[in-house]
Amino acid sequence: MIGETAAKIKDDLLLSVAGEILKFVQLARITKDPRSGFFPARVLRTFLKIQGSKNIPIQAIGLSLYEELPNTTVEQVGTEVIRTQWLDFSTLGEKSLVGKRVLIVDEVDDTRKTLGYAVKELQKDVEEQYKLLPADAPPTEFAIFVVHNKLKEKASEIPTNVKYFPGAEIDDLWVDYPWEQQDIVEHTRLAEEDKKKHVGDVNRE
Repeated sequence: MIGETAAKIKDDLLLSVAGEILKFVQLARITKDPRSGFFPARVLRTFLKIQGSKNIPIQAIGLSLYEELPNTTVEQVGTEVIRTQWLDFSTLGEKSLVGKRVLIVDEVDDTRKTLGYAVKELQKDVEEQYKLLPADAPPTEFAIFVVHNKLKEKASEIPTNVKYFPGAEIDDLWVDYPWEQQDIVEHTRLAEEDKKKHVGDVNRE
C-alpha cells in the first residue's frame, strides 16, 4: 500500500500532464466518478482553464465495483459494475455529447472494469444520439486521464481512437488517496513518514 499527499498529486501527477491534455481538451467537458474522480477532475480543470474562457463543465457518472473490507481503508474488487449515477444533460442545457470532446477522469486504472464500462457506455450513448442527427454531424472525441495506472493485466483494452493520459505508472499496490481520508492532516503526516522510510531503505542499499 502506498500513501500519496495532495501536494504530490497536484504538482507531480496533475500539473505535469495537463499540458498534453490541454492539446486535446480546449473546449471539452470533463466526466468523472463522483466518489473517486472529483478531486483530480476539479484540480485538473483549474490547470486546463484558458484565460478569458469559461470553466470546462464537469459532469458526474457513478460506477461501483469495489467492496469495502472491514476495519481497513483497503477494498476488494467486486464482480459486477453497478451504475449509480449517469449524465444529466438538463443541468448544463445540453442535449447530447455529439461534437464534444469528453475527458473521462478517475483516480486509478486498476482492473479497468469500471473504466472500460464507462467508455463503452458513453460511446453507446453517442451512437444512439447520432441516429437522430444528419450524417454530417460533427464527431465526438473521448480521452481518459487517470492519476495512476497500475501495471497489471486489464479486463479490457482502451479503444485506439480514445487518447489515454496516465499521471504515473505504478506497480499493483493499493493507493491511499488523501481525498478519501477522514483526517487529511494525519494522512499527509503518515504518507511523509512512509516516504522517508523508503528513502532510508534505498540509502542503506
